[in-house]
Amino acid sequence: MDTSYLRTLKTNLLGAPTGRLVLLCNFEAENWWAEGHVGLPAPRFAAPTSVVARMEEHGVLLAGADDVLVLKHPLDPGYREYLTGLGLPVPTVLVPENVRADRSTTEDVLDSPGLLGRLHALGAAGARLLPMGTTALEEKLADRCGLPLAVPDAATFARVNSKIYSRRLTSAAGLRAVPGDCCESRDELAAVLHRRRAALADGTRFVVKDAYGVSGKGLLLLDRPETADRLLRMVDRRAERSGDDRLHVVVEEWLEKSHDLNYQLTVAGDGRVTLDFVKRAITENGVHKGHLMPVALTPRQRAELAHAAEVVGTRLHADGYVGVVGVDAVVATGGELYPVLEINARLNMSSYQGGVTERYQPDGHVALARHYPLRLAAPVSFDELARTLGPVLDRTGAERFLITCFGTVNADADRPPPFDGRLYALLVAADQAGLAALDDAARAALAGLAPDERRPTGGAPMPEPRADMTATATEERR
Repeated sequence: MDTSYLRTLKTNLLGAPTGRLVLLCNFEAENWWAEGHVGLPAPRFAAPTSVVARMEEHGVLLAGADDVLVLKHPLDPGYREYLTGLGLPVPTVLVPENVRADRSTTEDVLDSPGLLGRLHALGAAGARLLPMGTTALEEKLADRCGLPLAVPDAATFARVNSKIYSRRLTSAAGLRAVPGDCCESRDELAAVLHRRRAALADGTRFVVKDAYGVSGKGLLLLDRPETADRLLRMVDRRAERSGDDRLHVVVEEWLEKSHDLNYQLTVAGDGRVTLDFVKRAITENGVHKGHLMPVALTPRQRAELAHAAEVVGTRLHADGYVGVVGVDAVVATGGELYPVLEINARLNMSSYQGGVTERYQPDGHVALARHYPLRLAAPVSFDELARTLGPVLDRTGAERFLITCFGTVNADADRPPPFDGRLYALLVAADQAGLAALDDAARAALAGLAPDERRPTGGAPMPEPRADMTATATEERR
């Protein structure tokens, strides 16, 4: 049986709470949307890492028992049994017969005649394709299989996911915007930096972001005029070499913030807009680390977010978009809410958590969605991981530790040991103190998987989001 969260999503996308979806969680979509756009002078992030690619397994939490999830690798049998034991609906998992590490899952599917045949049969029976976000590859797959998309085409996704689009929508809608500018050429950037030079000299900081940057990539902090001069020289050198002076970035004032927010809205086919949830986003240097929920907001802040969600959704629908939208917002130290830091019109990490939190987070309880960095000497089976976590994983009742993605644990196991992995989980407790204690217990247990706790095996440890970060009314970037 599908969760209420999934039935609502299907109603918004398909017009009815039933219907079969074929999910393909292409976390690398932003790289395709960035094609043809010029960002900051830096090496372009190419193929997704194996860990990021295995994040597609998050789709198992969103899909219903009658749905289909396409994965690059089969679901671990122990993890499948674990999910079934939790009472979660586990979809049919299909895997391409021709897999290459240097390709996306969609590219593998397009090179797998057997799987293409099965998807064609699903399309003929009325199933719809739901990617995390549509790129040219998913369009090609839909056409090849006769499997219609449940969401718009690649051109629409690319248009509405630009940070330039976000800023212009925010301004046109009259929403409170972070002070800043959009730049689409070298000359526009030069003019903006010239205008901001006095403020930089007085200590105001600015951040320059690629229009399609994600997770801290394509981001540069300007803290003094010399930094801005250096950036412009780099842009000039590239323009001289390439003969192309295009540049797609936004320049924004660096806000002193209390905390980040992430909220999700859904735009239905008929234009209805629903605000699904609001969470506190835990970030480190612009990189998403997790979500804390619920978040305390003043009545005024909550009303502002509801208004922003309606405005953003309505304008997205007018521009041809239908589907899930994640919006990053920020609460400044003075309590002012900036409701649109950027728009991510696609499925987001939060999207995959909806059904699990619906089932396992009771009213009045708090939850933390996060990942745990791992350092491993050899691949770890799910059963071994479960034994390592022991009492942490075996808890029942309102306090729970739920594994939400196992595939990322051994994603880099083909590298010389020791290798890095990630474990994604959702923690639920009655209060912040219980959440912090559960988080501490999990990290202590997982430390036992390290190759040799007496000797560091790599660089500095990754900064850890803490569960005891209290959410207050005066308090994400992805």
